[in-house]
Amino acid sequence: MRATGWLVLSVAIVAGLTIAVSRAAEEPAAATSSPPTEANAPATVQPPASVVPVTPKDAAPPPSVTIIGASEAHGVLGRDVRSAAGEDMGRIVDVIVDRTGHVRAAAIDFGGFLGVGSRKIVVDWNALRFGKIANKKDSITLELTKAQVAAAPEYKEDTPIVVLGASGSLQPLQAIQ
Repeated sequence: MRATGWLVLSVAIVAGLTIAVSRAAEEPAAATSSPPTEANAPATVQPPASVVPVTPKDAAPPPSVTIIGASEAHGVLGRDVRSAAGEDMGRIVDVIVDRTGHVRAAAIDFGGFLGVGSRKIVVDWNALRFGKIANKKDSITLELTKAQVAAAPEYKEDTPIVVLGASGSLQPLQAIQ
């Protein structure tokens, strides 16, 4: 049964190509002669009734491509975060975006030792500085002190997010209805 399907498909492709070639051969001749009338119009070739036309399913447009140099951008998940004074603030474990896809904040795994006793806090994205991340061992700088971050409430999924921001830089998240 499968071989019959391939045979029908092959016949349809050959018939389609034959029709396309014959029409292409007729087009230059039609362009040089006078406009066709019903009396001298070329006969239209109809494909056999059993042939199903083969067309690609909703061909997607080609994707855009952007090339970013290795020294131009770096991933941030898992990166160490330090205060401006060099204090260990934890590491970035999540990035928080709003409904429009704009990055609003970063969740930092703060405190504890080797993951024991740590908690997640959320800091405003604008409070982070990325100037010194040339390789994976470089850290991100947070414009907050260790005491300020220690006083922040813990981040828990599916609850309102309290975002700790640098002085005066945090904007309220507007509810989108």
